[in-house]
This record gives sequence, C-alpha cells and structure tokens, in this order.
Amino acid sequence: MVPRYARPDMTALWEPEAKYRIWFEIEAHATEKLGELGVVPKSAAKALWDWWATDPKIDVEAIDAIEAVTKHDVIAFLTWVAENVGEEARFMHQGMTSSDVLDTTLAVQLARATDILLADLDDLLAAIKRRAEEHKFTPTIGRSHGIHAEPVTFGLKLAQAYAEFDRCKTRLLAAREEIATCAISGAVGTFANIDPSVEEYVAEKLGLKPEPVSTQVIPRDRHAMYFSTLAVIAGSIERLAVEVRHLQRTEVLEAEEFFSKGQKGSSAMPHKRNPILTENLTGQARMIRAYALPALENVALWHERDISHSSVERFIGPDATITLDFALARLTGVVDKLLVYPERMQANMDRMGGLIHSQRVLLALTQNGVSREDAYRLVQRNAMKVWESDGRLMLLDLLKQDKEVTAALSEEELEGRFDLDYHFKHVDTIFARVFG
Repeated sequence: MVPRYARPDMTALWEPEAKYRIWFEIEAHATEKLGELGVVPKSAAKALWDWWATDPKIDVEAIDAIEAVTKHDVIAFLTWVAENVGEEARFMHQGMTSSDVLDTTLAVQLARATDILLADLDDLLAAIKRRAEEHKFTPTIGRSHGIHAEPVTFGLKLAQAYAEFDRCKTRLLAAREEIATCAISGAVGTFANIDPSVEEYVAEKLGLKPEPVSTQVIPRDRHAMYFSTLAVIAGSIERLAVEVRHLQRTEVLEAEEFFSKGQKGSSAMPHKRNPILTENLTGQARMIRAYALPALENVALWHERDISHSSVERFIGPDATITLDFALARLTGVVDKLLVYPERMQANMDRMGGLIHSQRVLLALTQNGVSREDAYRLVQRNAMKVWESDGRLMLLDLLKQDKEVTAALSEEELEGRFDLDYHFKHVDTIFARVFG
C-alpha cells in the first residue's frame, strides 16, 4: 500500500487492529455456538465477550513478539487473548483450523471493502450522469482510429462511460456475493471436530454465507473472480482516463482536467497544463489489473490446501482494493470538474472541410440510382482533394462542381446532407436506454 494513493476508510479495513478484531469475533461467535451445543462451557464465550466489552486495545506489538517465537500468527493471537482473558480462553478454536479464521476474515474484509467500492461507483455514476445531461447535445467529432469519423455529442461520450460503469457495478455486486463466504469446517474441511451449525452461526453473525465445500480453505476460484472483476473496473477507468488525455492534447484541446489556482504543470516550462490525474489513473489501472494474474494462479492449490496463496493475498487484498478506491474517487473528481470547450469541438469538426458528412452524400447517391461502387468513387475522389488540402477546400463546393454528382443530386439535395443536427435525432433514445 502506497500512502500517496490511499484513503482512510479503505486503509483502515486492512490495518492489523481491524484484522485482529475480526479474528476475535470469529473465535468468540464459534465458542458461543459450541457452548449452545454443549461442546464447551457457556461461560467460555461469556468470558470472551465480557473482556471484549471493555474495548481492549489490540496490542499488535505484543502479538508480533509472540509470533516471533511461535512462527504462527493465529497461535500468537490466541496466546495473547488467553493471556488477557484467562483460563476460559482455552476453549477457543475448538475443532477449528487456522484457515477457518484466515479465510473467513479475508471474506469479511473483501466484502466490507466492496461496500466502499460500490459507494465509490455510485458517486462516479452520479458525476458522469450530471455532466452527460449538461452536454447532451454538445456537438463533437467522433473518431475511429484517432481520425475524424462522424459527429456525436459529448453527452453521448459520457453516456457510454455511464453505461460501462453501471455494468461494472453489476459485476462488483456479483463479485461481492461470490467472495462473501465463511469456512469453519476444521482440518481438511470435513467438520470432523466441529459441527456444521457452528459455521452457519458464524456466517450469519458476520453477514456471510457458508462455503458449501471448503476443503481446508475456501476455493480460490472465488478470489480469482473477485480480483478479475476489480481488473475489469480498472480497465474501464483507464478507458475514460485515456479519452480525457487525448482530448487535452494541445492539437485537440476539447476538454481538460481542472487546473487550480497556484498549480504548476512543469518545473521547466511555465506554460504547461498536463493531464497528470488521468495519466496517474492509467498507471493505477495497470497495477490493479496486475493483481488479477496472481489471483488466478492461486486457484490451483495442492490437494486440500497449501499456503502458496497466502503471501499473494497479503499483497493483493489491501493493494487492489485501496488502489481502486483511490482511483474511483480520483476519476469522480476529474469528471466533476472537467473543463469542456464546445467552441473548440465545433472548430475541430469544421477543420476538415465537411468531410464528416461524406457518408450521407454516399447514401443519397445510392438512393438516387447510382451504384454503391460509383457513389463511393465519386465521393472519395472529392474527399481526397479536401484531405490533401488540409481542409482548405470544402467538400460541398467540390461536389457541386462535380458533374457526375450533380447529375444525381441537386445543389439543394447536397446541402441537405451537410446538416449537423441530422446526426443527433436519436440522442434522446440512447439517453433513455442508458439512464431510463
């Protein structure tokens, strides 16, 4: 975790104190149910919860010192709790294995982290929707291969982003459902030394579902799906970030990141206003996507368990969720304050002498009896003259001078094919599909 790219609420979920508090809740809930079943005295759970009610400080240093001797983190924690609770603590962890605690804790942390990410997505969606409505009919050029294609609106660009992030939210909800499972099944997952009802009880208390078959660990296909979902969201973040970066290029400058008073763009060149936020988002997206691969590789564990996944998840659990939380918040800020320049958008559309209307002329010629091959040839030969003149010539003028074209289309019919508003007649339909 890099503090520069971390926010407090998400970071707090992964602090050692937070982890140990979840560990305690798992152990205490399990002991409580075991007491109901008569496996351990009910007084054991009472002793644990009475101590917990005093809101004890989790002494991370003391636990670490015990682990330095035991070389086992769960045993170190149980030893520390026993030192504070007393004799009744010996009934903790009855029939359980370390993975029961570790895997269930990771499930709790990822589920809670997902709740934060879902709230982040809601904020981003709200910002995109507001700006999309603002620029619903702001004309701009659509580009394919980076080249002028046909007119769109800036609102449509943002509507596309909204639809994409709405799909991201749907996927993340499914990923939360997938990851929020509890395993309290003991060594190799057979429940030989602990009743399945304990697992059900702990799962209910922690807002999880019991894992149907946990071997000794929760199957890692769940985690692979979860981190892959985060990677897809990162890809969507980068897609919008790259769009802003392109639009901010000096030669384009149709939109740009907000540049605050006193901000500096370059240590050497005082004139610079660089897209640093969206460039940063591209870098963060690369890191989040990188965490998906080790999660996928974690699926294939030896037999009922090994711990090759453990060290991986100590990295990717915090890092992926903390970084994505930061990235979503940063992107929301970019969208919310994005500077948009409609006049520059119009100037860019006008720059190439009306080439953006070539398809309408092509279709009109075919509808008036010209073969598609001939129609394409007629329009292209005039369009290339405009292209090679760098927009100094006008396509409409050249078409009016082309006798083969005017034999099929009158000047009035040609002029009608250069109507910008024609391209926007279904914007309302698209917005209704996206926003309802």
